[in-house]
Amino acid sequence: MRSIDHQELKQKVDHHEAFRLVMALSEWQYQTKHIPGSLYFATIQDALTELHKEDEIVVYCSDRTCVASAAFGKLLEYQGYVHVLHFAGGLAEWEQAGYPLEGQDVRA
Repeated sequence: MRSIDHQELKQKVDHHEAFRLVMALSEWQYQTKHIPGSLYFATIQDALTELHKEDEIVVYCSDRTCVASAAFGKLLEYQGYVHVLHFAGGLAEWEQAGYPLEGQDVRA
């Protein structure tokens, strides 16, 4: 699984590239703060049903110390998904770069 940084992800978002951005944290964390356009799945089965094996999928979680997104990305690859990217910096790196966020704890 290839890693990408916040600049590469921002470029994908800005150019409206066709990819699925998945936050690999809890629903509460997703509701609190997430990268715009992110998806959240309550269960692995929900993700496997909704995501297609030919989709480009970017997974992320809170920061570089969080292992949830790497584990989720590896699970997707194990299930036959071939275009999985890992945004290891997660929410912390995105927010530190000054990029927009959505959620209940985001100031308008």
